[in-house]
Amino acid sequence: MKLKVVILEVRTGDEKLRDAEGYRKDTMPIINSLKERNVDASVVFYSNEKAEELFSALKDVNAIIGRVNPGNIPGGEGNYFAFLQRLVDAGVKVFAEPKVMLSFGAKDAVSKLAGTAIVPANTYAYYNLDELKAKFPMSLATGPRVLKQNRGSQGSGIWYVEVGAPHGSAPIDFNTPVNCTEMSDNHVEHHKLGDFLDKCNEYLVGENGQLVDMPFMPRIGEGEIRIYLVGEKPVFILHKKPADGEKSATLQSGAKYTPQTPAEWPDLMKAFYAVLPVVKEKLGVSVTPLIWTADFILGPQTTDGKDTYVLGEFNCSCVGFTTELERGIQDMVADEVLARVGVPVAA
Repeated sequence: MKLKVVILEVRTGDEKLRDAEGYRKDTMPIINSLKERNVDASVVFYSNEKAEELFSALKDVNAIIGRVNPGNIPGGEGNYFAFLQRLVDAGVKVFAEPKVMLSFGAKDAVSKLAGTAIVPANTYAYYNLDELKAKFPMSLATGPRVLKQNRGSQGSGIWYVEVGAPHGSAPIDFNTPVNCTEMSDNHVEHHKLGDFLDKCNEYLVGENGQLVDMPFMPRIGEGEIRIYLVGEKPVFILHKKPADGEKSATLQSGAKYTPQTPAEWPDLMKAFYAVLPVVKEKLGVSVTPLIWTADFILGPQTTDGKDTYVLGEFNCSCVGFTTELERGIQDMVADEVLARVGVPVAA
């Protein structure tokens, strides 16, 4: 019997990323690559309303590849994760399993790595407003901070926060003025700290609500370095350099994106692979996601002038790679799926 692999999609999201048939533009290349390897490959659209029907239809396939941004699922992501877990429990290989997606995909993955070689020790996660109000004023007293929500993309809900005026020896409290820059478009808002933290409560409510609090990395002006990976194999690097004088590395804020190769960042790749076993241990998983990214910012240089690298976040729920199809990334994905299912892949 042929191996059966199904890609899951949803019928919502950015339509610019979809082809004429309504699929993600990077879906059919994976399907075709799997078919070239004699795999019975197809696409199924998920919805919470059809979860039971889909489970019955998919519980006997060999593997599921999720190409779903959980945030795009009407009705919430909880049912989707429960659906995937039922498939895992039925013996289906799911890429990525809910525990892997939640471990690598949630922003608090960074806080769980605090104190490792790639994350500053003074990195924290908050899960409710009381925690945020109790601890953030103390972290802000050490210098400018970056607060990141768990949801959103392209800098939405990621805030650079600094004290708005010299305060001398006065303690930072809820009446302290703060300047808050949202990374989506670099617009600045001026608040009292208490009012801003109340505003941030919107990021703490609902499924998997959380905020990560990190020290600001001044070298962001030199760019953010995103590693694209299939399994543990690097595919390419995207160097995202903010516009002059800006802190945000998003296209909307005018950043310049330059595709590069892992070979152009040898020290980063060495540091990344040195810490990867620790990452998996700290996040409680034995395998990496199938398709994922790791974002880094240049940290302080060492005493001998070498660069250090600070992890900004991982992404794995639905990483797009349409512009990289010409590099054959779809074949790497197909080969990795076969390897994980246990089918030997020719060298």
